[in-house]
Amino acid sequence: MINAAAGRAGRNSEEVSLVAVTKYVDAEVNRLLYRAGVRDFGESTVQGADAKRQQLEDLPDARWHFIGHLQRNKVARALQFASTIHSVDSVRLVREIGEQGKKSGWTVPGLYVEVNVGSEARKTGLPPADLRELLEMLRDGEVVSSWEREVLGLMTMAPYSDNPEDARPFFHKLSELRDTFSQEGLLPEGAGLSMGMSGDFPVAIEEGATVVRIGSVLFDGLANN
Repeated sequence: MINAAAGRAGRNSEEVSLVAVTKYVDAEVNRLLYRAGVRDFGESTVQGADAKRQQLEDLPDARWHFIGHLQRNKVARALQFASTIHSVDSVRLVREIGEQGKKSGWTVPGLYVEVNVGSEARKTGLPPADLRELLEMLRDGEVVSSWEREVLGLMTMAPYSDNPEDARPFFHKLSELRDTFSQEGLLPEGAGLSMGMSGDFPVAIEEGATVVRIGSVLFDGLANN
């Protein structure tokens, strides 16, 4: 399905990375996905991700992505395992990541800035109007040691709908924000877009997603094999 969506958009499917969202399954499912070739796993709690990492220490090239809301008091623990944090959503969180990285000596992971494109009250993420301040802070070196390596791009979750096409305007908006801030030098050249889940990832790919976060579709595939 990734190949088909990329083909419709005239893109190479190798431009799109898969993060398997395994927050609702046990570690043995991660192991099955690993055997099928998956190396990137997404978890939404620090405790859950760290526990699975320890259970799967025999999979040395597995990469753990933090995709949930990250509380500042959990940052130090998250830095011990996360290869990527997809949910940077405030100036205070950015500062905490930087401070804990310096204090502990842990490498700051790749960071996606989460944008609440749909302006949903129940969702985390920066309002688009507040994005510039946070990107300026990252660019100016207050947090990361290598801006071009560690600031990976923008992330969003579209409002839920039974119709995947309803997500298209939100994904398109995030793509526009990425392009605008890249042109202004506030995002690195080639900054990515982490967007699209099981119900709408083909549309996200058509709108430029470079990372899709997929769960239930993968598990259905395992059950049918």
